[in-house]
Amino acid sequence: MSEKASPPPKKKLVLGISGGIAAYKCADLVRRLTERNFEVRVVLTPAATNFITPMTLQAVSGNPVHQDLFDPEMEAAMGHIELAKWADYILIAPATANTLAKLVHGEGDNLLTTVVLASQAQLVVAPAMNQQMWANQTTQINIEQLRQRGVAVLGPGTGEQACGDVGAGRMLEPLDIALKLESMTTQEKKLTEKRVVITAGPTVEAIDPVRYISNHSSGKMAFALAKAAKKAGAEVEIVSGPVNLADPAGVTVNHVTSAAQMFEQVKLAVKNCDIFIGCAAVADYTPVKVSCQKIKKNDEQMTLELKRNPDILAWVAEQEDRPFVVGFAAESQSLKEFATKKLHKKKLDMICANDISCEGLGFNSDDNQLLLLDKKGNEELLDVASKEVLACKIINQIVARI
Repeated sequence: MSEKASPPPKKKLVLGISGGIAAYKCADLVRRLTERNFEVRVVLTPAATNFITPMTLQAVSGNPVHQDLFDPEMEAAMGHIELAKWADYILIAPATANTLAKLVHGEGDNLLTTVVLASQAQLVVAPAMNQQMWANQTTQINIEQLRQRGVAVLGPGTGEQACGDVGAGRMLEPLDIALKLESMTTQEKKLTEKRVVITAGPTVEAIDPVRYISNHSSGKMAFALAKAAKKAGAEVEIVSGPVNLADPAGVTVNHVTSAAQMFEQVKLAVKNCDIFIGCAAVADYTPVKVSCQKIKKNDEQMTLELKRNPDILAWVAEQEDRPFVVGFAAESQSLKEFATKKLHKKKLDMICANDISCEGLGFNSDDNQLLLLDKKGNEELLDVASKEVLACKIINQIVARI
């Protein structure tokens, strides 16, 4: 008689609730998370208690609720440190503008922010605030800094708000948050002992000392993929063109400028590589001649002679002992048709295609929507989501195919 398989271990999550009206949804959020194999411990900020009671959250989580930084019983055993060490994930929902600012500046003036400072757990935030507060330049700068530090940002959603305004700033619904968090965690450690190489960002092709040819790629998708692959247990290396992003923790990053430099670095990086993801927007052409002096504006017209750059993605796919090869296709029309042609022409295993004509998605955006195609004819549409969430889904799709 076969033994019954033991259930998978629960993922340990600290749910931090800050003082926004969306806090009332957190009882349902706790229930949704526990349904997905999370053990939840709740930390309330002082302001959050105006919107939801500790007793309610204790009842739905089955664990004591923490709220006081200077709780004598808890701190007798350095409770905030123990809570910080216990967590695999820290989810702050709702994350108010005030709490986001505290996280950026490393403040530890309440139990929640202190736990965040003391923890190495993956931090996830679900912003919730008035639409004008969300649109405020300072809030957007804070969000961007958190993203660059590896914090996953879920939402916000768009719609009618408690104050009567309509716009971006609503906290995502509890089920949406739980599903996105589950998606982020399901690929964990499935790439242990695998080596992943990812190209990122644009390339810059010099015309003269001050002018160049390039594109709008920010590198955000590639860096999100690197973080997701690292979290899945892989050894990760990025070959990146010029980007304004912080290097992900625990990831080797080789910074290059031109397509030729990226090609040479990729040749070295793909040795003994298991998965190659060509996410960079490599310039198709480069000037035949590069002027060592600034070209003066003398004529009404100027002719620039260009030559093809090496096709890095196709070269990797042609190698005899090749890795699993994933490409990206940014198209403005006939998305599936052009992506399918690229998939087969370059002999890729999988391709991720996005429609750059969709406003607010793709280049320089924090969100995207992708159509995934593979060489066996399978396809899957990944709906609009943050690039961090999409990266986790892409890694899951790769894991299912290798």
